[in-house]
Amino acid sequence: MKAVILCGGRGTRMREETEFRPKPLVEIGGMPILWHIMKIYSHYGVKDFVLCLGYKGHMIKRFFLDLEVYNRDVTFNPKTKELVHHYPQDVEDWNITFAETGQDSLTGSRIKQVEKYIDEENFFLTYGDGVSDIDINDLLQFHLKQGKLGTVTAIRPVARFGALSINNGIVVDFTKKNIMHGNRVDGGYFAFNRRFFDYLSADKSCALEDEPLKNLARDNQLVAYSHKGFWQCMDIPQHLDYLNEVWNKGEAPWKKW
Repeated sequence: MKAVILCGGRGTRMREETEFRPKPLVEIGGMPILWHIMKIYSHYGVKDFVLCLGYKGHMIKRFFLDLEVYNRDVTFNPKTKELVHHYPQDVEDWNITFAETGQDSLTGSRIKQVEKYIDEENFFLTYGDGVSDIDINDLLQFHLKQGKLGTVTAIRPVARFGALSINNGIVVDFTKKNIMHGNRVDGGYFAFNRRFFDYLSADKSCALEDEPLKNLARDNQLVAYSHKGFWQCMDIPQHLDYLNEVWNKGEAPWKKW
């Protein structure tokens, strides 16, 4: 199975980071969040990726083309083109298809445009800005067992603010710790049967989260895989700070490799 990753958005809520690079290249612990997402998948044996490129997509191409020298010590001779690696090469064994899906295309359009690269019965799909300790194999088995066209990972997001416990007007507990919402939301990390492409359009106005998923649900073809573990998107600078904090502490739950 292949994993399709949406990498084309502009990331406007993180403009300080995304003005000069695409959001999937924003770094956690010195490596792009996109690399972290791909490491999650490859830990479970998924090594074939289709990246839906858009905004500054050429930079994503360049990162992977130069991956063997990224963050590594090398000696290079411009005349002879000789490149000497000073550490053992541990470059990822991935097959990556870079699909140019348009600067302004919405998510559904981007997915429809890569249909030609999906020749298996099922495929994974996720956004290029969220990490999780999700068990990809378990997600797949759930998807296959349900026998529906689509499976979405349902998560309980962390609340933006802390909580006050109040009793008769008296604050009995003041905490700034994050708490979880009661309702589950779309956490990405989808699994689809390729017949889902029939719900999509290549028109750039087609958004995955609008008619395609709504119609899939209308047809009773969308099921929810409940994930009770860690999940965090990177929508705002504070999210990035948090992800770097847990990574630097060696406490990143998504790091299974």
